[in-house]
Amino acid sequence: MKDDETPFRVLVVDDSMFVRKQLSQILTSEGFDVVDVANNGQEAIDKYKNFFPKIDLVTMDITMPVMEGTEALKLIMEFDKNAKVIMVSAIGKEDMVKQSLLLGAKNYIVKPLDRKKVLDRVLKVLRKI
Repeated sequence: MKDDETPFRVLVVDDSMFVRKQLSQILTSEGFDVVDVANNGQEAIDKYKNFFPKIDLVTMDITMPVMEGTEALKLIMEFDKNAKVIMVSAIGKEDMVKQSLLLGAKNYIVKPLDRKKVLDRVLKVLRKI
């Protein structure tokens, strides 16, 4: 919950329906408001702009069709320099994770998802608001 007692609002972005559902379930079970999901980077940008400024966090898959997560991250950061984005990556994508952090991502989560790690990283990023 934010200081005003409203839930943090999250956009979940991943091309895998399974991962979108898993992340959404983890977050909603802890009181987060998953405002929407997107399955590629272009959709993520459109939805971020649509919800702005009423969005607190984006979880962004790195590897997706249409537009990669790193490109979407770059465009979201250009649109909103204060955006809070956590990258979600498969093991073995360390270079892309490093690039994402340099582009402005606040943290990263490695697949397969671990509930405790997801919540720890999300809360760590949001508490810096």
